Amino acid sequence: MSSRQSPLAAALFLLALAWTGPLMASVVTVRGADILVDGVPFVADGAAGIDRLVELRGTGANVLRTYGEEPGEILDAAQRAGLKVIVGFWMEHPRRGFDYGNRNAVDGQLAQLRQMVERYRTHPALLAWGIGNEVETELTPAQAAPVWPAIEEAAKLVKSLDPAHPVMAVLADTGTDKVATLKRMAPSVDVLGLNAYGDSLLTVAARARAQGWTGPIIVTELGALGQWQAGKTPWGAAIELTSTEKADKLRRYLTTFAQAKVGALPFYWGQKQEVTPTWHSLFLPTGEWTEPVEAMAEIWGGKPPGGGNHAPRILAFRLNGPASFDRGTPAEATLAATDPDGDPLKVEWQIMAETSVRSVGGDAEPVPPSFSQGLRHPSDTGVGIFELEPGRYRLFVTVRDGRGAAATGNIPFEVR
Repeated sequence: MSSRQSPLAAALFLLALAWTGPLMASVVTVRGADILVDGVPFVADGAAGIDRLVELRGTGANVLRTYGEEPGEILDAAQRAGLKVIVGFWMEHPRRGFDYGNRNAVDGQLAQLRQMVERYRTHPALLAWGIGNEVETELTPAQAAPVWPAIEEAAKLVKSLDPAHPVMAVLADTGTDKVATLKRMAPSVDVLGLNAYGDSLLTVAARARAQGWTGPIIVTELGALGQWQAGKTPWGAAIELTSTEKADKLRRYLTTFAQAKVGALPFYWGQKQEVTPTWHSLFLPTGEWTEPVEAMAEIWGGKPPGGGNHAPRILAFRLNGPASFDRGTPAEATLAATDPDGDPLKVEWQIMAETSVRSVGGDAEPVPPSFSQGLRHPSDTGVGIFELEPGRYRLFVTVRDGRGAAATGNIPFEVR
């Protein structure tokens, strides 16, 4: 053999050196309550989201979940980061007008599913197929009746096209009999995905088992508190936890799932407006990560972005007086924050209008407008509120450590 390589041989040699992942798709199977990847038990811990995948892997996560985005680039990025992907296919919702009695519409949706599975079934980052997300939401049992056979038809199609990866269906918590109905009406589903929030997370897996589910369970969305569970002001504004309070709750929930070997995917690995820009977001619009990310890393044996850095903590945040007051009446808020690393903290105050759009199931919401003129004498320990038009607002505080981490909190208030 000549010591000189052809250009093609040299290119192939360099490609082989650069490629660190498997050349073939993993074989993913289900055995009892376990998911196996190439015969090895796999507990799916990670997040719902599509960005910052190297940082996600750094927390100790091993998987991410999508909802219906075109998955090609996500799968490639996940493979580079060392993550598996639950590739979601968006089954449209009856609450949004989709008619599962319309055969042409159903066939069109199934054709899109077929195209996705045929294109990506051999990708090495693929873990499972996620069929739908809370398709049964906001429906009576009678209205939901066509949903279950539609899930079965989709799951059966996927299994016929790709027997090497399991199929998951995702429900909004367990309901009184939703899991049992899914098991009976959609027997081709291998993995149960459950979206749940707050202290319902402590019993969600047991409730699914009580309804007869014997296969693997993944908690496909979870958070410290859903807005539908939260306390409310007299005018109906949901009261959000601080990032520190969220992290404390998330530590408890993730510890429970780790002990039970149930996969958990906190929501949302990114940033979105839902009630507020911070309610479900693990990151700020400006990119900083918050303490719940640190909680994930603690439970999974990894590190948050930035390595050994810790997020700032909010120890106390309150209005000094009633949250509803007359126009022209000055109000004050006080803050106590700290940083475990002793980093100097920068405090930013903001007033936003209360959202006027209450979406269902995570549908898109516009970001409410901000009002800078209502702030007086902002400092690291407090701020005054004055001269706002009558209306309903939220006072936001963001505490940054200058090293990529932040703490957040907000208080709803009303000007009469």
